[in-house]
Amino acid sequence: MQKVYKILVLALVTSLVSSSAWSQQTTSEPDTVITSIDADLLNIFNQKTPKKYKVAAVKVTGNRFFDENLLISIANINVGDELTIPGGDNFSKAITKLWGQNYFSDVEIYITKLQGKDIEIEIAVTERARLSTYHFTGVKKGEAEDLQGKTGLVPNRVVTENMKISAVEAIKKFYAEKGFRDSRVTVIEKLDTTRDNNTISLNFIVEKGSKVKINNINFGGNTVDAGKLKKQLKDTKEKSRFTLHPTFDKGQIVPVKRYTFNEYLKEYGYLIPAKTKKILDPYVRLKLSSAKFDEKKYEQDKENLLEYYNSMGYRDAMIEQDTVYHTEKGDLNIDIKMNEGNKYYFGNITWRGNTKYSDSQLTLILGIRKGDIYNLELLNKKLGKSASPDGGDISGLYQDDGYLFFRTDPVETAVYRDTIDYEIRIIEGPQATIKNIRISGNDRTKEHVIRREIRTIPGDKFSRQMLVRSQREIAQLNYFNQEKIGITPVPNPDDGTVDINYSVEEKSSDQLELSAGWGGAIGLTGTLGVTFNNFSIRNIWKKSAWDPLPMGDGQKLSVRVQSNGKAFRSYNFSFTEPWLGGKKRNALTFSIFNTKYGQTYDPTTGAYDPDVANTRYISTTGATLSLAKQLKWPDDYFSLSMGINYTRYKLSNYAIDPTNLPGFDNGIVNNLNFRVALQRSSVDQPLFPRSGSTFLLSLQVTPPYSLIDKNIGSKENPYNWIEYHKWRFNGEWYVPLGKPHGEDRNKQFVLKTSAKFGFLGRFNPDLQISPFERFQVGDAGLSNQFALLGYDIIAHRGYPVYDNSNPKVNPDKQNASQYFTIFNKYSMELRYPLSLNPSSTIFALGFFEAANGWYSMKDYNPFQLRRSVGLGMRFFLPMFGLLGFDYGIGLDRFTPGSALKDAARFTFMLGFEPE
Repeated sequence: MQKVYKILVLALVTSLVSSSAWSQQTTSEPDTVITSIDADLLNIFNQKTPKKYKVAAVKVTGNRFFDENLLISIANINVGDELTIPGGDNFSKAITKLWGQNYFSDVEIYITKLQGKDIEIEIAVTERARLSTYHFTGVKKGEAEDLQGKTGLVPNRVVTENMKISAVEAIKKFYAEKGFRDSRVTVIEKLDTTRDNNTISLNFIVEKGSKVKINNINFGGNTVDAGKLKKQLKDTKEKSRFTLHPTFDKGQIVPVKRYTFNEYLKEYGYLIPAKTKKILDPYVRLKLSSAKFDEKKYEQDKENLLEYYNSMGYRDAMIEQDTVYHTEKGDLNIDIKMNEGNKYYFGNITWRGNTKYSDSQLTLILGIRKGDIYNLELLNKKLGKSASPDGGDISGLYQDDGYLFFRTDPVETAVYRDTIDYEIRIIEGPQATIKNIRISGNDRTKEHVIRREIRTIPGDKFSRQMLVRSQREIAQLNYFNQEKIGITPVPNPDDGTVDINYSVEEKSSDQLELSAGWGGAIGLTGTLGVTFNNFSIRNIWKKSAWDPLPMGDGQKLSVRVQSNGKAFRSYNFSFTEPWLGGKKRNALTFSIFNTKYGQTYDPTTGAYDPDVANTRYISTTGATLSLAKQLKWPDDYFSLSMGINYTRYKLSNYAIDPTNLPGFDNGIVNNLNFRVALQRSSVDQPLFPRSGSTFLLSLQVTPPYSLIDKNIGSKENPYNWIEYHKWRFNGEWYVPLGKPHGEDRNKQFVLKTSAKFGFLGRFNPDLQISPFERFQVGDAGLSNQFALLGYDIIAHRGYPVYDNSNPKVNPDKQNASQYFTIFNKYSMELRYPLSLNPSSTIFALGFFEAANGWYSMKDYNPFQLRRSVGLGMRFFLPMFGLLGFDYGIGLDRFTPGSALKDAARFTFMLGFEPE
């Protein structure tokens, strides 16, 4: 009876019902059975004429994690449905749908009851095992942590073959990117009896194998030098090697031809580096980059290779064939066979549709002449199809004059032999007028602070140059993430206007300096300093504005208190309003300060006594008021600042110039001076400039008291009213080098060069130059924290603070007894950003510096300089400002028999970058 019944069932639902033999041969589908309970149920399948039955009840058994109603909905067999038996496909579709969810290892449907035309149905499911835990064997702890986020494995999810395959592929990809291309992964399943009978743990056993590196990259079919082609493969590099017995692998598609020494000698210009490198390559190859193979980056490098060919006129160049294969030693070789095609040149270039500018003007700006090597990328760049903030292209010419809807269409009109003629078709369109300016993302900064910086004004003609300038001015505020400043023009062709949407992302720009300690006899020491760079003084009395401080008006408020017991204390306060009056960029700055430095050693006994500071000290009190104004000529990158400063020095048994004026250790010294400075700054952003320059020329001068009143400058108090004129020049240039590297298009090397000069002069040649306002050269400025004579700090990495009292040009002197009246400094820095995140801007640098100081113009020799080289790091943290250090080696500190450490110094920076 059972055998007959199974035959009937197979005839009824052949796509669903399988014999026991079939279920053993395949694991892709479950054994599906429809059984009866009694003879009446069996008659359902024995009847010759199909009949319709009504579903009276549906239930699901075997489900533990899935809702019964959900499974019934997926099976699509509901109470009240009419089913045709035999001949209907409802059961077939139900099982197919449930099986397709990939959550069950077995699905069966039973008819459990028949009453007239009503039937009751049971859907029996067996759920797949779920994942309890998973482990990685054969990997490091850090790698295991990285793999957890890449495999997509989540505990308590159903374990499927697809899940395991995906995890294995992710693991292999992870190690392939690290150079382990031959890794193997074995998956071990184990029933987890500690949790549930239907849960399993997975153990991925990883055999990484040996790291595979690229041995050789071989080119064939090329006339362009292979060394130049290899440079275009930015992320696919050969490994370093040093051997006396090179091996030459036989390529699969590119025969490797050895470049002999005789060929090297016969070629013209054999001493040039490229040819020397070529002959040495089989023996010596030094590579600083990784030689691992990344297939994704390799595909991009092949595109770079074709772009390079196109830039040289080979517009038909193609990679005819390439292959990656293992060498006998297990490394990789890459063979690339090129089909360069013909080399093309530009022919005649004509213009069509231009009315604003003449053909000759456009041809001059395009800068491409007949006979130039064909370069489509250059043509598009000159036309402005690839937007460049630097301008200088045809599109920029038009768009800076309002032609927002301008576009060009270069069309090849003739190709003959190796020459291509072009017709540049221009659609000028109407001039667009700026309509609306919208700003978003400024949660703290008031909108008027941003609007006063931008150069696009409603009613003006559209200008791409003004968009670039507006972006720079917003970045200079340093209130926003400089990498997230967005500018989006929204054209309105219907009325010939354009809306401009600015988007910003706020960042913290305030700084906090806090330290405290107890020094025994010294007492309490510490520093408390706060700087609010986006303050709002007009809201200081509004309680609602304190969240946590009144912010958003772009003002700067700084307060700093420092104490070192009785030996030292300092109070500083400053306030800056960058837009005095609110209509023009007139920055008003006011500051006051008071400082006292006392001696803590008894000169008679030489013992430490902090009470001595009450009678032997120097204190300074001063105030500064300055006004800076942006100029419009020669251009609006210039600014002129003027300020007046008064500083009062009080001496109590404190000698400031014992060498020239012994006995002058009591009295009052007054320093009233006027400072004027002309500055031009075009750097693109303040924290990590990539382009632009800064120039500063300043003069700080006092009244010529001794020329007016001969009694001033007496021997009793020669510095009652000090007089001098101090000149400063600073110049800094920032130049980006090469193209940005990697996925972050803002990361690239930047070369910073600078030149600085200072001179302190006197009005009366009969008087000594005062010890005030001189130049301290050496170290990085931290040693100046207690120096109160107003001198400028000129950092020189790799050297201590030094003087030239020793007749040698470059002595290694650890302390300075006097400071310079003239100095020169030149420096070069190669910078690379490691992080441009607004929460922590970090960059590394290498530097070369040369500097020195002199006491008079008679001794001045700009070629006698102390030189140093070294490496450093900079960290800009929003709350603490600058943190940095350099390791510098003073090249002129070497003495016979000295070690490197004797000529090297660590230099630390805190809060500011010294000059």
